Amino acid sequence: MTQMEDARKGNITPEMEEVARKENIDIQILIKSIADGRTVIPSNVNRSSSPCGIGEGLSTKINANIGSSSKMEDIDLEVEKAMAAVEYGADAVMDLSTGPMLREVRRAVLEAVDVPVGTVPIYEAGVEVFRSSGSVVDMDEDDMFRAIENQARDGVDFMTVHSGITLETVERVQRSDRIMGIVSRGGAFLAAWIIHNQEENPLYSNYDYLLELAYEYDVTLSLGDGLRPGCLADASDIPQIQELLTLADLVSRARDADVQCMVEGPGHMPLDQIAANMKIQKSVCDGAPFYVLGPIVTDMAPGYDHISAAIGGAVAAMNGADFLCYVTPAEHLAIPGVEDVIEGVVASRIAAQAADAASKLSGAWKSELEMANARKSFDWDKQFEMAFDSRKPAEYRMQCPIDDSEMCTMCGEYCALRILRGD
Repeated sequence: MTQMEDARKGNITPEMEEVARKENIDIQILIKSIADGRTVIPSNVNRSSSPCGIGEGLSTKINANIGSSSKMEDIDLEVEKAMAAVEYGADAVMDLSTGPMLREVRRAVLEAVDVPVGTVPIYEAGVEVFRSSGSVVDMDEDDMFRAIENQARDGVDFMTVHSGITLETVERVQRSDRIMGIVSRGGAFLAAWIIHNQEENPLYSNYDYLLELAYEYDVTLSLGDGLRPGCLADASDIPQIQELLTLADLVSRARDADVQCMVEGPGHMPLDQIAANMKIQKSVCDGAPFYVLGPIVTDMAPGYDHISAAIGGAVAAMNGADFLCYVTPAEHLAIPGVEDVIEGVVASRIAAQAADAASKLSGAWKSELEMANARKSFDWDKQFEMAFDSRKPAEYRMQCPIDDSEMCTMCGEYCALRILRGD
């Protein structure tokens, strides 16, 4: 039985109780939101992890991507990155490995962290076939669904599935004037397969079977935006919107099958388009949780894309996004290291907190008041404790050559707080 089915039957699961406690929300409100498909709790029946609620009325959540490639594979490093992400506040981790030991990486990460873990199963299907035949287009339907079931059996809590890429949408992209085309790796795998085989995407044509597998293991489906824009110039175009409309139908079908699902979104997008995109998604997908990558609001900042994404993420979350996928400084450039992961998580947490505080969520606003009082009283230890990254402010404070606990080198004896206090 899935969390959604339990909610519809009025059953209170331990996961629901824990989420209600963490979020300080009435459990009956939470149950209704889960039953309606507006909130999900990714929690595979084969795995136990700290429950995380994503959706309506809850705090904005953060996902951190890790994973190896064929050019750089180190299981211990990926586990270290996953653990660092969780230590610095990631609510979930996705393993996007495509190296030869991708299964071993996935299982090691599932064992190492106590948060929901997600994957993109088409990677495993494509990589396995590529290693044997030399091309991902040689996948067949069985390869795709075998990878999904293998990962579900391992305990993966949520999976990105690009079921919204269809023959029609691929043809639409080919006729469009997009600059970047398809930038989603999973989306590209399936688009290439569709073009080569001139057949419908099996994850769309056999969506009912996908729902059966998801129901059996209570895997939350993250309906991937394979046609997300890869640069600002491609944002909000017809292929992106057409795929979203397809995903809206798939959301409805998942709910009919008692399967939890959320919808993925852009991508690269000008700042002035973000709010409208969030509201359109929430409207056409009937309030399904929205999971966004960034959005990255300028293409001019390689090496600083975590900042660009945090700007977009704050606007997105303030306008309805529920789940922010972090972006690291290494985005578009290289596999991130541990420090890149930490910077990405912290940047996304800043975005989430900014949005939650603006929305006056009780937990976020309480934290803001506590930090304000710590600053007012010069309680440096409390400030460091509450900071998303306690190391950096402590390091700056240690650089202060003034031997005065109520002074820093910025203002010194001219501190505004001290002057008005009469010191």
